[in-house]
Order: sequence, then C-alpha cells, then structure tokens
Amino acid sequence: MAITSLATFAASGLTQVVLGGIQVYITDETGWEEGSLAFAATLGTWLSGMLAPVIGRLADRFGPRWLMPFGLVVAGAAFFVLSGADSVWQFYAGYVIGRAVSNPVLVGLVPRTAAVNFFRRRRNMALAMVSTFRPVAGAINIQIISVIAARQGYRAAYRYLGVLSLMLVLPVILFMRRRPEDIGLLPDGASSEPADGIAGGARPQVETPEVSWTAKEATRTPAFWLLVSIACLGTLASSATGFSLVPYLVEEAGLSTAAAAGVLSLGTFLAVANLFWGYLADRITPRRCLMIMMVGAGAMMALLISVDSVGEALVFALIWGVFSGGLGSLENMVLAEYFGRNSYGTILGVFSPVQMIALGLGPALASTVRTVAGDFFYLYVAMGVAYFLSAVLMYLARPPQRPTSEPAEAVSSVV
Repeated sequence: MAITSLATFAASGLTQVVLGGIQVYITDETGWEEGSLAFAATLGTWLSGMLAPVIGRLADRFGPRWLMPFGLVVAGAAFFVLSGADSVWQFYAGYVIGRAVSNPVLVGLVPRTAAVNFFRRRRNMALAMVSTFRPVAGAINIQIISVIAARQGYRAAYRYLGVLSLMLVLPVILFMRRRPEDIGLLPDGASSEPADGIAGGARPQVETPEVSWTAKEATRTPAFWLLVSIACLGTLASSATGFSLVPYLVEEAGLSTAAAAGVLSLGTFLAVANLFWGYLADRITPRRCLMIMMVGAGAMMALLISVDSVGEALVFALIWGVFSGGLGSLENMVLAEYFGRNSYGTILGVFSPVQMIALGLGPALASTVRTVAGDFFYLYVAMGVAYFLSAVLMYLARPPQRPTSEPAEAVSSVV
C-alpha cells in the first residue's frame, strides 16, 4: 500500500484535476490561450481508456510488479517533456502520452486489481484506501506545484515530479507482487497452511469460496451496463465540475487564483472520506452508499451556482468533496462484490474505456459550455441532473444472478 501510494502521488501530477488546478499558472507563463489545455486532458484520458482493456488483461496475468515500473518510466519521461515544452503541441505530446499510460497503470486499474486480489473480507476498505491515494495526492500536488510555480515556474515542479517517478522504479520492483499466493498467503493475509494447536480442539472455519465471473459473463448482465452508465454520468459530472472550478471561482465568484486553487485542493483532498465510505459499505452495502453519494453530490450543484465568497466556496468544497470523492471507490466495490476477483482486471478493463470517455469529456464539455453560454450556469445544472439520474440507475442495478457454470475459486482460509 505504501509503495502504491507513492507511485500514485507521482502520477497524480498528470491527472486532469491537477492540470485544471494549475492551468492558470501555465497559461500565464507561456501566453497560451485560456482553455487551450482542456483538450490535452480530454485526449490523454480518452487514450487511457483505449489502453485499459489491454492493461486489464496484463494486470490479471502479470500483476503490478512489472507494469508499475513501466508506468513510472513513462510518467517520468512525460514530466521532463512538459517541463521543456515551448509550444502547445509539445505540451500535448508529453501530457497525452503520460496521462494515457499512468492513469490505468499507476492510478486506477492496476492498483485496484492488486487490492481486490489481496483482500476479500476487508476488500471494501482496501479499495477505499487505494481510491483515496489519487485525490489526496492530487490535492497535495496542486498546492506544491502552485507554490513552486509562484517561485520557480511550473517547469521546475514538473522536473521534480519526473525525478521522483524515476526514483520509485526500483522500490516497486522489489516490493510489489501479483497475488498473496505468490508469497504463500491467501487474501486478507491468511496462511495457506492448515492451523495447528487451536485452543479447545476447535475446528478451523473455512470461508465460502468466492464465485468469480469471466469478463464475457459479466458483460452479458444488465447490471454491468447499468454500472457503466452510472460511471459515465457520475464521472462526467465530477470531472467537468472539478476542471472548471478554479476558472469559475476566479471569473464569476471573484476569488483570487490562489484561493480558488485552495478550494479545489480542499474538495479533492476530502476524497479521504473514501475511508468512511469503505467502512459504511461493509454495513449497508456499496450499492446503497453509491446512491447516497450521488444524491448528495447532485444537491451540491445548486449550492455551487450561488457561491460568491471564499467562505461559501469552502463550504461547497467540504460537502462536495466528501460526496463526489467516493464515486470511483464505490463503483469498484460494487464491481468486485458483483463479479469476484479472478477476472477483475479484465472486467475493469472493459468497464474503463467508456468511463474514461466520460472523464475526458468533462474538461472539453466545461470549456465548450463556457464559450457558448458565456458562463457555467447551464453546465452545473446539467451536472446536477446527471448525479440524480445516476442514483436512480444505481437503484435499478441490483446484484445479478450467478452464472450457471460457476467457476468458483478456491478461496478457503483459516480464521
């Protein structure tokens, strides 16, 4: 977990929420047009979605030990390209390639597949922790890059992230593994050896084997496609809101650039509430948590439209961050609960492209609506509707029936 969090921290410098938070520093220093970077985030995210099915299969087969070092090398090279880019097309080349590779390999698909493989009883909490790394790292990176950009320029910040990425290659190779069985354990750290000397002559309790669906079986269920639709709507709403938040607060709410970046950082950092969602998911199911989250995030869009001070902006960031930050982790909890772990990476790889299209569309949509409508009012109304519709679809997405040929995996462990 510690190594994964460090790798995600480095790669979060290429996430679109960070680019959204620091874009003003880049355009001010380079003189590029406002909004010129939005489509870099879109293209990079879309390309990462195209790579996701391949990365998903590789994650199931090889695990993170070799995939993550490759991702770190690509991310490191991308940071150095960004630091030296003298034109928009050079910036696009570095960002799009770095984002496309680092997102599934270091931030999303591969770390989440590892968490599903290593945990079962504590899987919801493990996925919550992994999902917390990216937004927390992004929030920290927005502040770090902002401070460095104000003193040394944004290029220096990208160089530092490039060095960090390359320094993490060796630790990942040394400590990461594909599955607990590779080191003689079972999920949740249980020993694969029979327990001896149990007090009172008690017999060991064996867990019920977990049924794992193949990707083909999963994609034949209505529940899978409802989850895809939910992810698209929720991701589109969150990405469009997050990317547009700093320009909106500066241009229409009257905040300074530093204050607006701080508000975005707070909202992003509060995805640490994923730990709360993980705890709650163990008690009322991830499905119910996701419905609550969508309704809460949708209600916050009405508050955002009326924000006109730093205090109101902070209140919005506080509440919206808690709700919207749980989206990715709860979706992944539902997928694991519904379809098991054997083909989780492949299933997530099928799930991810459509989700990445929505994630990449967010910045482009926000920029287009701002240009056409002249403000962000209609954007935030539409995103509120998207959140509420997602809650309705989640209500309809009930757990699917198990396949007739149950490829049960022997996940017995001594408790």
